[in-house]
Amino acid sequence: MKWYKADLHIHSVLSPCGDLGMSPQAVIDKLIEHKIDIFAITDHNSMLNFSTYYKKAQEYNLSCIMGVEVQTQEEIHLLAFFDSHEDGFAFSQALYDSLLPIANDPDFFGDQVILGDNDEIIGFEEKALINSSMWTLDEAYEKVLEFNGFCYPAHEDALSFSIIAQLGFIPQEPKFQAIGITAKCIIENLFTKYPYLKNYTLIRSSDAHYIQDVASGFTKFFINEPTVAEIKKACSGIDGRMILS
Repeated sequence: MKWYKADLHIHSVLSPCGDLGMSPQAVIDKLIEHKIDIFAITDHNSMLNFSTYYKKAQEYNLSCIMGVEVQTQEEIHLLAFFDSHEDGFAFSQALYDSLLPIANDPDFFGDQVILGDNDEIIGFEEKALINSSMWTLDEAYEKVLEFNGFCYPAHEDALSFSIIAQLGFIPQEPKFQAIGITAKCIIENLFTKYPYLKNYTLIRSSDAHYIQDVASGFTKFFINEPTVAEIKKACSGIDGRMILS
């Protein structure tokens, strides 16, 4: 086993709030600059751009994990990850079908850019990805498990779209093995405000929407290989796996 440096929350040009400077090459260059080994593209409610970033990562021997940021009916953000691309794309389609049928307003939210294999623009997603799925938190969690994925709440120290921000607490069910925190989170302050969060493994990521923010937050995983299955084991400290946030 060895240590891997990971940023598991990065948006592409598909996310309406993502900057058009978040091209595959620009993202990869920034990751290499900061010596990131593993990253995940986690666009809002869609994996349409995953393949382009994955192929670019392979050119540089970087591990790109399949991910997505789900917005539940309660407007809670969950990060979901998949080792199997078949399972991931099937989940992505089910998630897309669960979104409210509202068109994106590019003048207000920004363009939702779909990229081709050569990083070229091949289209624009018309359904608003910034909106919520019709799945509840429990339903979204169960759907991730149904497609053999792993998920945890995103940016729990944020003032919006976290479980605590939306509900005021973290429910006992579903049982998450980890929670996400932002790049700027001061863990001691978080524990002072919410002591029960000491019971969770913390995963720090950048939640980058702009290129300068890529790798601003990261987590180190002591694991056997750069897979979702290994990261999941690390969250529970199984067989010597460890995490440093």
